[in-house]
Amino acid sequence: MFAVIKTGGKQYKVATGDVFEIERLPGEKGGVLEFTEVLAVGGEGGVKLGQPLVAGASVTAELVEQMRGDKIIVFKKRRRQNSRRRNGHRQDLTRVKITGIVGA
Repeated sequence: MFAVIKTGGKQYKVATGDVFEIERLPGEKGGVLEFTEVLAVGGEGGVKLGQPLVAGASVTAELVEQMRGDKIIVFKKRRRQNSRRRNGHRQDLTRVKITGIVGA
């Protein structure tokens, strides 16, 4: 069984047991998260699409850890202007493990 959830302005296709990183959500290690913005649920009985959300569907996950992503360099240069700017950025992330999918 799989589901398509929406969190942090992005969509993720998830199945039970998947471990992945999403944008930072509040919580402590070992906590339980519930995603109610489920766009689609699929399994052996076919795919159920929401308009825009599937009514009564939810995905539960365990918060594995709070972390930060790799550093990226943002470099902007205007040619022939002797103008350049260099900044770094590290995104705050949350690693989650999907524990259950409930599709109504």
